[in-house]
Amino acid sequence: MLKLLNINTYYGLVHVLKNASLHVNPGEIVTLIGANGAGKTTMLRAISGLNSVAEGKIIFEGKPIQNINADKLVKLGIAHVPEGRQIFRPMTVLENLELGGYLIHKQHGKAYVRTAMNSMFDLFPILKQRQDQYAGTLSGGEQQMLAIAMALMCKPKLLLLDEPSMGLAPLIVKEIFNTISKLQKDNGLTVLLVEQNAKAALQIANRGYVMETGRIILEERADELLLNQEVRRAYLGKDKRNIWE
Repeated sequence: MLKLLNINTYYGLVHVLKNASLHVNPGEIVTLIGANGAGKTTMLRAISGLNSVAEGKIIFEGKPIQNINADKLVKLGIAHVPEGRQIFRPMTVLENLELGGYLIHKQHGKAYVRTAMNSMFDLFPILKQRQDQYAGTLSGGEQQMLAIAMALMCKPKLLLLDEPSMGLAPLIVKEIFNTISKLQKDNGLTVLLVEQNAKAALQIANRGYVMETGRIILEERADELLLNQEVRRAYLGKDKRNIWE
């Protein structure tokens, strides 16, 4: 579904992504792990059109998409949930979801949007309870659920998730990661996940890539990465207990 071929990006004179390549097959959860500053967020931003690509190709469903405007990529089926829970805080939960469904409203009409919204309420029941509440008054976990729900409103084929666990309590993280896994298993959603909580990400992923200073240095099945001693020392720690314990 998605291929990145020798991608290079820059922030001014700073070379951020350096001949980075990866692929994501349909229906997979693929996670990208690495230290802060490794280039993981830049990778997602390049895919979703928020960062320009100086060299290399990004192929989505057989077509090059590098440097295409972000709004056009949404129409192609790519949704991006950036880090920091970027929701519209002065607006209600319901209004945020309506904004998330803007494109499908234009394409399919109001009834289709309502069906999509009900699906989000089934996926995140707390949002139904909070639908008339201002988004800025939600807890951190509820805001993250809303951010994901907004992205899902446009019925994406590929979901890009950037640090969904950031700043959240372990039980909330578990709930969100279980939901991501459910979306893959029940709906066949394809997910590219950037996550500092490497253990949690690898426990739901099919495959993983390790980034270091703008380069992909390792690709393996997620279960193999969990057992890889070098990866464990660098990113997972020495504790082999279940992440949720």
